[in-house]
Amino acid sequence: MPKKLRIGVDVGGTFTDFVLLNEETGEVHFWKSLTDYSDIADAIVKGMEALTGKHGFRLEDVAHVAHATTLVTNAIIERRGARVGLITTRGFRDTLEIGREARYDIYDLFLERPDPLVPRELRCEVHERIDAKGTVVHRLREEDVTAALDLFERRSVEAIAVAFMHSYLNTDHERHVRRLIHDRMPGIPVSLSSDVAPEIREYERTNTACANAYVQPIVRTYLSSLGERLRKVGFSGSLQLMFSEGGMTTARIACDEPIKLIESGPAAGAMASVYFANVANVRDVISFDMGGTTAKMCLLENGEPRRSNEFEAARAKRFKKGSGLPLKLPVIDLIEIGAGGGSIAHLNAMGLPKVGPVSAGSKPGPACYGLGGTKPTVTDANLVLGYLSPKNSLGGKVQLDLGKAANAIRDVIADALETTTVEGAAGIHDIVNEAMASATRMYLTENGKDPSKQSLLAFGGAGPSHAFGIARRLGIDRIIIPPGAGVMSALGMLVSSPTTTVSRSHMSRLSLIDWAELTAMFREMEDAGRALLIDAGTADGDIIFERSADLRFAGQGFEVCAPVPLGTFDAGSRQAIEDSFIQAYEALFGRRIEGVEIEATTWRLRAKSAPRDLNLRFPVATMNGSPQKGSRKVWFSESGYVDCKILDRLFMPPGFECLGPAIVEETETTIVAGPGSRLSVDPSLNVIIDLGPGTH
Repeated sequence: MPKKLRIGVDVGGTFTDFVLLNEETGEVHFWKSLTDYSDIADAIVKGMEALTGKHGFRLEDVAHVAHATTLVTNAIIERRGARVGLITTRGFRDTLEIGREARYDIYDLFLERPDPLVPRELRCEVHERIDAKGTVVHRLREEDVTAALDLFERRSVEAIAVAFMHSYLNTDHERHVRRLIHDRMPGIPVSLSSDVAPEIREYERTNTACANAYVQPIVRTYLSSLGERLRKVGFSGSLQLMFSEGGMTTARIACDEPIKLIESGPAAGAMASVYFANVANVRDVISFDMGGTTAKMCLLENGEPRRSNEFEAARAKRFKKGSGLPLKLPVIDLIEIGAGGGSIAHLNAMGLPKVGPVSAGSKPGPACYGLGGTKPTVTDANLVLGYLSPKNSLGGKVQLDLGKAANAIRDVIADALETTTVEGAAGIHDIVNEAMASATRMYLTENGKDPSKQSLLAFGGAGPSHAFGIARRLGIDRIIIPPGAGVMSALGMLVSSPTTTVSRSHMSRLSLIDWAELTAMFREMEDAGRALLIDAGTADGDIIFERSADLRFAGQGFEVCAPVPLGTFDAGSRQAIEDSFIQAYEALFGRRIEGVEIEATTWRLRAKSAPRDLNLRFPVATMNGSPQKGSRKVWFSESGYVDCKILDRLFMPPGFECLGPAIVEETETTIVAGPGSRLSVDPSLNVIIDLGPGTH
């Protein structure tokens, strides 16, 4: 009998989430545990064993494990990656430090930048040159490569990046260097810029190749260890990883291009939002994911997340655009702020209360966990205000201590501000809500969207507890909380399909393009995308292609990505591409420009598997009982403490309705519906909170 079980695993900063899917029956089961940083692979295996054992299965019965991890982003932020050597074109040794020659804050006299991932003494120049048309001007001098490898051996380099000028047009020199490295230093990871980011802009392309090399050894070691642990306990299926663009890939490809895992967890959450938005039949949605460490927002338009082809890692100013390391890779377009359940509240140098971005993590965790933490966090505030129950956290696996939470808030915040503990807790809750609402408002405004026209789809361990407060501030009328909201990123990997993006920089004005050459280039890109998806287990007939291009008006410095048609290109394709670009440009900037030449810089192909036909059955569907299990005093900013209904989500059937205020408790998260709201359950078991006219 073929195996039908799949498990999704999302390792977060505070919790590790597990979801088990039986594809034969559609049944879904959840598990959640504190993240164990001492041995993440072992913790994953133990969590999977606990989840499968609880429901009468063994790991031998599991066909696929899908995994998202913070390993890559943490390695770059914490500088725990490999010792990398860079081989580059003579004259371009300092590209990583020169960067864009722009200041992200022109008024900051003490402006900080992240240090390059490769120190200057390990950046080696070689004599070679390819021009902007892909023609070899100076042939590669092999003795320069030999000298670089001599240095790398002396300095115990663990990975090598190669980035030559214009190698996106002609890969010969980079590939020749890779052969020389493999002959001299077999087994050492090599990242070519023409493989990792075959696009224009030397700084970004070089930086991406270096970042890939920087994390390659640690990812290979981790995935090898995880695979070995899984095999020891009987797992013989496939291990897949979530790429930052929202699709699954094989462990082998993840080891070759690990930098594309940098936003795997948030991407999984966004893809779960796509699934539930389609189930709920809503098209314009703000995906709001708040976990233990950060909150992420993503805009869904017509059932699809916004995507980008750039990402900035390891910002010197965590939320300041331009202060990080720019990477050229496909990602789901998200904003992230340091607001999670574990975010620590403190007083700044001026004596004003602030929340985050530092998090208590899983150890020691919030004060209320009783694991040694003494600093007040958002979770402590939520417990004091009555949003959380000491008896309900993680189904009783972690007992929350109300006294320790109150003491931490009193000692650090309330006493210093000469206020009560409850007012201190309320301040923490309001500050974090306002920070998330402000970031979301700015994000939507930059994308030309009115917050009041959106629905808010909330998930993560803390998201449903804060969605009501954020919706009030943004003027949003409807909140959607899907079943399994507390582990939704892990679920997102099980509703996602293998996906890959192939890009090629080919610069030309549309009036001068060789359409036959462009068609041939896309055929090559399709062959490459098809091979990767077939390797990931997709049938040839199930592969879907989408094309796009980075376009700009002639003379502009940066581009707008717009869709382009499938099929064979010819002279008639020009008008369709121009119309697509002008429409995208107008949507972004609110104006049309006529009569100016348009040029393309980079062409992109997204290859994905056809969506799975899933009919998920959540545990709530089979439970019967009384929804209300009691009441307690809960604090709301507009009313103070009020009597609040406490509901058990396991016993809330489709069609259930009640007026707020109400608290809905489930094992993985807690939902807050404030005064003036109406709470209901739709046919797909989503909890819907409608905010009344007087709520905002």
